[in-house]
Amino acid sequence: MRYLPLTQPDRQAMLAAIGARTIDDLFVDVPSEARLSGPIEGLPLHASEMAVERHFSNLARKNMAASHHPFFLGAGAYKHHVPASVDHIIQRGEFLTAYTPYQPEIAQGTLQMLFEFQTQVARLFGCDVANASMYDGSTACWEAIGMAGRITKRTKAVLSSGLHPHYVSVAKTMAKYTGDALDTALPELSAKTDSERLLAAVDTDTSCVVVQYPDILGRIEDLSALAAKAHENGALLIAVVTEPVALGAIKSPGEMGADIVVGEGQSLGVGLQFGGPYVGLFACNEKFVRQMPGRLCGETVDAEGKRGFVLTLSTREQHIRREKATSNICTNSGLCALAFSVHMTLLGEKGLRGLASLNHALAVEAAGRLTQIDGVELVNDSFFNEFTLRLPKEARPVVRAMADRKVLGGVSLGRLYPGVEQLENGLVVAVTEVATDEDIEKFTTALQEVLA
Repeated sequence: MRYLPLTQPDRQAMLAAIGARTIDDLFVDVPSEARLSGPIEGLPLHASEMAVERHFSNLARKNMAASHHPFFLGAGAYKHHVPASVDHIIQRGEFLTAYTPYQPEIAQGTLQMLFEFQTQVARLFGCDVANASMYDGSTACWEAIGMAGRITKRTKAVLSSGLHPHYVSVAKTMAKYTGDALDTALPELSAKTDSERLLAAVDTDTSCVVVQYPDILGRIEDLSALAAKAHENGALLIAVVTEPVALGAIKSPGEMGADIVVGEGQSLGVGLQFGGPYVGLFACNEKFVRQMPGRLCGETVDAEGKRGFVLTLSTREQHIRREKATSNICTNSGLCALAFSVHMTLLGEKGLRGLASLNHALAVEAAGRLTQIDGVELVNDSFFNEFTLRLPKEARPVVRAMADRKVLGGVSLGRLYPGVEQLENGLVVAVTEVATDEDIEKFTTALQEVLA
């Protein structure tokens, strides 16, 4: 794309056309304390390319990269080994784009990939159909709540206390503009989930119940009773999966009666990159497919009877009248969906089950060692590759002290739930196949030293 600079008269003409006096008028909704009134203090107005590269390289070296140190962070973003062949394939010229094919039928390679991706996600989640990806897990969660409202014609959603707080935050932000009422609660630092609260909260005004599986503390619970209670009251059950590798070891939400299953696909094919990009997964029962957001790729035959792929449904506002769209989120993270699909293909069903088994075994080993430290207790009765520890002191400074010892030792609940005193001693630990015996030993030693 060419750079076309504007003159001052050009800018004034554009501002006049939209009724703004100055460019600053475009930012009045941003609080004044969050806006700059001039250049950043201490930052030069110009520098050579070499000087800029050197400066930012020095800044980057201050980061603790996940691949350089013992790494036990999770809580929605997980470090798994991504085979080199994944990166090789997604960089091929015919795939190197994250955007919608606007003349879709000529993009047969992209459409076939998305069709395979949909098949993999549907099988993984235990659902009839999946779409061609969403922006990320948190927005997919909100889209599911919105979809449940359209189906049931209700506006009350009951959210489990075990749902990731960032997902809850996104839902609350969106609900402010849709009028949906969200019934939420904080989790308790215990092995018991809030299933009793959820069962009691479901009534004939409820559009859906949203539960994470495994939840933010790593707890795993059978969703069948919750699905039955929701259906009895005409509501839907939405399950959220932030760690899809878990489904290589535990029963899928769809098998337990979930109507819509959403999640985050970053675990497969997409490495940790200081905050993104991610890829949202979305699947549901076939009878709800016309209310599903996003796009759906399908298989057909051409005029000569040869197999081909098409956009079967496309209900985003890019492709349909805005008032009939099921979603206005246009980004579908196609390149990350391709990475997910390639990784899943390389694993296959047997490989995924083996990977899941390895993750669980290493997590059990780590939990056993860490709970031998005086004052450290395991909260969970069950878990996959992520569990929560109760420490004898606040977890946030403990995490920082372990980082000073070059160990990234989990996510403190105080970081996820700032100011919630009853959770501040909680530490969420994720153990994947990249953790070595030496890493677990270093983690155990660092935690023991910090707590001493």
